[in-house]
Amino acid sequence: MSTYIDTVHPERHAPYLDIPDDVIDYLHYLDFVKQRSPRTVNGYYLDLRSFFRFMAVQWNLASEDTEPSQIDLRSISTQQIASVRKRDIFNFLEFARAQSNGAKARARKLSALRGFFGYMCTQANRLHDDPTANISLGTPKKALPKYLTLDESIELLKNVQSDFYSRDYCILTLFLNCGMRLAELVAIDLGDFRDETIRIIGKGSKERLVYLNSACLQALDHYKKERASLPNLVDKKALFVSKRTGKRLTARRVEQIVARCLQSAGLSGMGYSPHKLRHTAATLMYQYGQVDMLALKEILGHENVSTTQIYTHINQAQLKQAVESSPLSKVEYTPEPAVPQAAKDDGEEPEPSDSHAETEASALK
Repeated sequence: MSTYIDTVHPERHAPYLDIPDDVIDYLHYLDFVKQRSPRTVNGYYLDLRSFFRFMAVQWNLASEDTEPSQIDLRSISTQQIASVRKRDIFNFLEFARAQSNGAKARARKLSALRGFFGYMCTQANRLHDDPTANISLGTPKKALPKYLTLDESIELLKNVQSDFYSRDYCILTLFLNCGMRLAELVAIDLGDFRDETIRIIGKGSKERLVYLNSACLQALDHYKKERASLPNLVDKKALFVSKRTGKRLTARRVEQIVARCLQSAGLSGMGYSPHKLRHTAATLMYQYGQVDMLALKEILGHENVSTTQIYTHINQAQLKQAVESSPLSKVEYTPEPAVPQAAKDDGEEPEPSDSHAETEASALK
């Protein structure tokens, strides 16, 4: 994660000072006008910085041997940016592939470039031509979400080993039941709870209400009691805090907590993470709760239902089960029975041959 994201306050980011002024203006446009989340803005920053580091070498502002972090991009002018051509975009995308960037990563970089050059042409009116126009990489395949099974989820909750058990158990319970994002979880304040719901601030500062089931309410009740007795509570509004410092937990610290719990449950090294727990919550709700897709979209905070539809992969297992439940599914193949020769001769008569037709024609004369 870039240091430009404030780990204590993930809704904030530091000023961007190592990129061209035009790019800084674009990021401010994304932040204040489009109201994109800090993580989205930070992602665009990283991709655009990567592009202009590549172009700095093409413009002889740096050599190929220069460390990327040592390339000074602040002097790049609007005139130089205006010189970017379509072939430069293709060359950068080819360079990204050589750097082991997969199709999804390259598509994200192209999206960042489209956004920036579109802004320069239509919003800022600083460029006349958009070098990204009509460039398409196709639609990258959507990978099926990786998730814990129901048994693995129960095993994870049964094997929490921590010096702050109630807190870490509560973290896992909220992830597995509410399907919230990591950034959403660390940003929760005590004031976000009302009755049996929690107010979650999602991407683009969009708010949503998520209902808490009995497992969440019990876990929260036990944790809040221990939290209230901490002697050095600093961030009094924050829900999840450090036992040692009393400050709000960072996203990185929560990742470490989840990793340790996964290891205790024998689930480490399997690619699971806080985001995979979000996938798990969505998958289990869809699989066992028969949750409507639109309802699941609201719970997860997706902008479009097309994003949520990735969880319909569960239908494949249900369809297979339905087919296998047919009463004829156990009927085994039997060899073709022997058929008497006489029965075989009872089929359709063969078409008359040409010689037979000629004989009939002669008889008619």
